[in-house]
Amino acid sequence: ASKILANLIVMGGGLLARAFVQAYRQALANASKNGVAQETIQNTIRRASKGMTEQEARQILGVTEKTPWEEIVKKYSNLFENNAKKGSFYLQSKVHRAKECLESVHRGNTTLS
Repeated sequence: ASKILANLIVMGGGLLARAFVQAYRQALANASKNGVAQETIQNTIRRASKGMTEQEARQILGVTEKTPWEEIVKKYSNLFENNAKKGSFYLQSKVHRAKECLESVHRGNTTLS
C-alpha cells in the first residue's frame, strides 16, 4: 500500500510540475506579446546596476549626514557583529554594503576638502 501511495505522489508531483512549466511558458509568451517581459527585464537590470543609495545606506546604519565617520564605523561594527552572532548573512551583507557606500562618499568628501 505504501508503494502505491508513493507512486501516486511521484506521478502527481510530475503532473503538477509539468503543468506549472507549461503555465509559466504561456505567461511568458503572453507577457512578451505585451512587451511586459522586456520592460521587467530592463527594470531589473537597471535596479541591480544602481547599487545602494547614500540615503538607503544611512537608513541601514541609522546615521545622519552629520554623523562623524568614527561613529559610522562604530555602528557598522556593532550591527555587523550582532548579525554574525545570530546568523543573518543577508542583514550582515546589507550592513557591509551600506558601510562601503558611505565609505566611498566619505572618501569623496575628504578628497574635495
